[in-house]
Amino acid sequence: MKFSVSSSALLSLLATTGKVISNKNTLPILDYFLMELNGNTLKVTTSDLETTLIGSIEVDSVDSEGTIAAPAKLMLDSLKEFPELPLQIEVNDKNWEIRINWKSGSLSIPGASAVSYPAVPQLGNEKIELKLDVDTLINGINKTIFATADDELRPVMNGIYINLAPTALTFVGTDAHKLVKFEAEASTEVNSSFILPKKPATLLKSVLPKEDENIEVGFDSKNAVFKLKNHTLVCRLIEGNYPNYNAVIPGNNPNRVLVDRIELLNGIRRVAVCSNPTTNLIRMNIGSNRIGLMAQDLDFSVSANETISCSYDGQEIAIGFKSTFLVEILSNIETPTVQIELADSTRAGVFKPVYDDKQTSSTLMLLMPMMLNA
Repeated sequence: MKFSVSSSALLSLLATTGKVISNKNTLPILDYFLMELNGNTLKVTTSDLETTLIGSIEVDSVDSEGTIAAPAKLMLDSLKEFPELPLQIEVNDKNWEIRINWKSGSLSIPGASAVSYPAVPQLGNEKIELKLDVDTLINGINKTIFATADDELRPVMNGIYINLAPTALTFVGTDAHKLVKFEAEASTEVNSSFILPKKPATLLKSVLPKEDENIEVGFDSKNAVFKLKNHTLVCRLIEGNYPNYNAVIPGNNPNRVLVDRIELLNGIRRVAVCSNPTTNLIRMNIGSNRIGLMAQDLDFSVSANETISCSYDGQEIAIGFKSTFLVEILSNIETPTVQIELADSTRAGVFKPVYDDKQTSSTLMLLMPMMLNA
């Protein structure tokens, strides 16, 4: 194997695919990049047995093709020190030595045989394949990933639930305290669903913004494949039944607040400094076009309050929320104004962005309240 390549192009490829590599790998070979040169295309594969990411770039001056397992940390640490310059990479097929040459020097890295690298999972015959709009996929992941759980006892909640209907695509994330539902118009012509784990969702979040065409998606009962322009992501899906999220969304919320999102967010952050560090409880007293925010920690005799003006239609209400969750929800809404819908102090609050024009998608965020001491 012998070829020339730009140092920055190779580093970019290895840095992206290297995000898959786990620091708790069970197989030593998974600490390596699988590098395959075929014609002018260099393909790099990384895996942690659950998630596999394959990336490729075009290289120059190919003298010979081949396959090698290259140690990930050494390769990345070496390439980070280079400015943009052409590198010649040569692999000794006898002892797996990787030699990197440049105009003023060279370095040698011990590689390994790629024979024991695990094969990429293939989809079964019952697979479903379709194309998804890249912006819808980015928005769906961005809006819901923060609400997913880290719960070993309920693994289905550790991922994003993606529901495909013939005319709509729905993304849901929940950890039982907060829930986000993002729904977009889409002509999928499919009735199916799957649960995408958090790690591959995070990887997609980082590589999708560079895409400009529809994404090919295929999945069966165990795995999903996302085909991008220069990358292919294969991941094992979370198996199990997702909770009935529609059952927890309150249908009738007579009390409605319209408020400046940034003003409310900043007020919560200021008042939350004095909240109890265990509960992070913030009390919201809503009535007569104002929101009174209050937090206190009796153990240290600290308290804070702030009043924010709003537009309110409904009965006076007092409700408590965890400030860290409130901040997360308000930070993940992009509109200047937010609508909060409430029923009473014991039922979930519903947060919705307020748009000036008609949208082809809708976002609903739900937050469970906390008990207030009278």
